[in-house]
Amino acid sequence: MDVFFTEPSFFDIFDFKWIAGNAASLKDPNAVVLSQKTAQLYFGDWKKAPGRIIKVNNDFTVKVAGVLADVPEQTDFQFKMILSSELLNHAKSSDWTTINGHQQCYVLLPPGMTASTVDQQLKGYSRKYRKQGDKTTYALQPLAMVHYDADNKYQGVDNFSGKTISGERVHLLWLIAVFILIIACVNFINLATAQAVNRAKEIGVRKVMGSNKTQLRIQFLTETFLLVLTAIILALILVLCFAGNIGTVINIPLSLTNLPVVMLVAFLFTLAVVITVLAGSYPAMVLSGFNPIKALKNKLVKTGNHGLSLRPILVVFQFVIAQALIIATFIIIRQMSYFETAPMGFEKNAIINIPFKSDSTRNSRLDYLRNQLMAVKGVKNVSFSNTSPAEEDSWWTPFRFDHAAKETDFASISKYIDANYVNTYHLQIIAGRNIKPGFTTKEFLINETLAKKLGFKQPYSALNKEVNVWGGAIVGQVVGVVKDFHAASFKEAIAPVFFVNHLRALNSAGIELSTTNIPTTVAGIQKIFTSTYPEIPFDYQFLSDKITDFYKQERQLSNLFEMFAGIAIFLSCLGLYGLASFMATQRLKEIGIRKVLGATAANIIYLFSKEFVVLVVIAFAIASPVVWYFMHQWVQQYAYHVNITGWIFLAGGVGSVLIALATISFKAMSASLVNPVKSLRNE
Repeated sequence: MDVFFTEPSFFDIFDFKWIAGNAASLKDPNAVVLSQKTAQLYFGDWKKAPGRIIKVNNDFTVKVAGVLADVPEQTDFQFKMILSSELLNHAKSSDWTTINGHQQCYVLLPPGMTASTVDQQLKGYSRKYRKQGDKTTYALQPLAMVHYDADNKYQGVDNFSGKTISGERVHLLWLIAVFILIIACVNFINLATAQAVNRAKEIGVRKVMGSNKTQLRIQFLTETFLLVLTAIILALILVLCFAGNIGTVINIPLSLTNLPVVMLVAFLFTLAVVITVLAGSYPAMVLSGFNPIKALKNKLVKTGNHGLSLRPILVVFQFVIAQALIIATFIIIRQMSYFETAPMGFEKNAIINIPFKSDSTRNSRLDYLRNQLMAVKGVKNVSFSNTSPAEEDSWWTPFRFDHAAKETDFASISKYIDANYVNTYHLQIIAGRNIKPGFTTKEFLINETLAKKLGFKQPYSALNKEVNVWGGAIVGQVVGVVKDFHAASFKEAIAPVFFVNHLRALNSAGIELSTTNIPTTVAGIQKIFTSTYPEIPFDYQFLSDKITDFYKQERQLSNLFEMFAGIAIFLSCLGLYGLASFMATQRLKEIGIRKVLGATAANIIYLFSKEFVVLVVIAFAIASPVVWYFMHQWVQQYAYHVNITGWIFLAGGVGSVLIALATISFKAMSASLVNPVKSLRNE
């Protein structure tokens, strides 16, 4: 939605930047305000736009009265043109069907007034003025929550751009990011405590020279802080280099330039301090607690150490997170595969939809256009309608059925079609027949769900019953029942649908193509459309792409989880490799003795691997029920979803064990290949 109708007071609430004109100009019903980019597109230079005339919808003209600076990409008000709301009161248009009837009212509360107080007043207002039986209620929606109203808590209110995301999903992403940081901290703690013996003499010397525990802890925390600060600087460089690429992959615009510098610096400094405390405190306490005499004699006890007792717990913890992300990713990918491959009850591949403006002149050329399009090589079917079988936003219409005195107590999705619609989209008629060509006699098709909601146990029982829409504006008989299909995404249950042949509502072409040489076919279609309707810009979309867009947020979530799971398992394996490397160094002479006594490389690998594999298996046992609970809750939000089966968990667990085993085995193999003569020559 890029054309807005509003009042001048809109700009008293929102601080859009005017680069030409002012808000008062919208008091004139024939005024229009353009965005800077739109003005440049139309006139070459936005400075030339004020005072120029624009024809809107090919019906009425307006004068450019102002230009607004382009808005940031992340705002929900992505307008190209703003018209006066007064224009709606007197302008005559041949097609108002493309105008969104939902009107938004923005309220700026005075100081001291709360939204809850106004909500109570609105309840009293609705009780006083609504009709008897009308249960409509009103409530204010905080502007900050518009973008997060994915569950449509405030029914009928939207953010125009349609870009909503649940607050819970944002919190989930924050939580995953925190867990990944914790994995990094766990690795640091494990490696720092494991290598403590290597710094024993240094600590002993410092203590003999007079250093106390506090000074040593400050030293080690400072070292950790410098490491963290270096990592953050490197991370910033990576973000600056690759944010655009990552944003393209997850289909979310990413940029540091949108963040206030002071806020960013404060956040990163706080993050550095928190990570330093989390990662550095325990190693600092362990290192500063060494006995200086034993440290100088290199007689520190390596077993029974608190670091060694904590280390398995930390390894389990990080693999719980990594395996949880891996299993969750498998489930999300499987659900996405279901969305993309499950049959919807109609043909969605190799069909393009082309919108056009409907009026009597254009409608008189539809038969000519159809004949011309059917002559294009590669075109199989052509249908004109107001909508494809599946849409995110549909017209819901109540109606009177079978001469009833009142309308149905439920609304149905209404689709206005021609006789070719069923064949073009390969809908299946299970009772009766298709509507006949022509528009003089109104005929209805209904789907199975609508027939059931009307009380018919058998589809054929609904045939020849009268349907009355819009108070008698459209009246006809049911001539056929269509097998159920998905009129929206798989997130929603199958809805009741009726179809009727209504010429005035046709404003879109659906064209089925052969799958060979599609670009050439589309070029031929464009040529005919442009010559038939030269005043309408040619624009088309593949129906399959439109349906894919239904799951845009799920695709983003899937991509994010894939990246997070990859990072988590990489960090976990990096930690394992570090621990295995330290173990190889500490047990080098033991390995030499074992080899002299006949141990094979396989024995050495088993020696290294058994402890860590057990820890990974324990992590799997902990992660599995937790993941099952949360992912079960996630899939339940969709009317149609996959079953969470045991093989998904088994695949995730086996995959994690194999990855961990490969990581450890690589270092164990290197250790087993060392000549025992070199490792034992000092004995």
